[in-house]
Amino acid sequence: MNAWRVLLLTCLVTPLLAACGAEPSGPVAAVPVTYTCCEAQDVDRLYLPGQTLTVHWTVESPGEPGATPPQVELTARLTGPFATVGDLKDATTGTPAVPGLVTFVAAPVRPSGTPDERPVSTIVIGPDAKPGYYNLVTSVVGDDNTASGGGSIVRVAPRP
Repeated sequence: MNAWRVLLLTCLVTPLLAACGAEPSGPVAAVPVTYTCCEAQDVDRLYLPGQTLTVHWTVESPGEPGATPPQVELTARLTGPFATVGDLKDATTGTPAVPGLVTFVAAPVRPSGTPDERPVSTIVIGPDAKPGYYNLVTSVVGDDNTASGGGSIVRVAPRP
């Protein structure tokens, strides 16, 4: 084979071989920062009227430098009292309104999305709150108005 043909063949084949092992050249979708409620110690305890329930939001960050944090609003509210857990669950599935319910609301939290951030929401349980089971409802609303949420059961004991 003459040298020109070898050079031409090399010029044609080398880029094809190089492309076989190459990484994708387009932008890779970043894994977003996510927020979920809450630490077990926030809900797995007995509260008294007048105490403050602190919701420690769990942050899952992709840990990738340069990832753009989402703009979100974290909300939390506590509604009750319900006599039993069954009554609370029935009320959340569309049973008619229960008389005498009160709702305590935390101020919305707008985290910055920095890697070490540990956002918290605080709900002051009213000093005259009745004993019973309360529904803790949390939500994360994104800047594109997408929302996700969850619920937990919190128990408030009678004032001693």
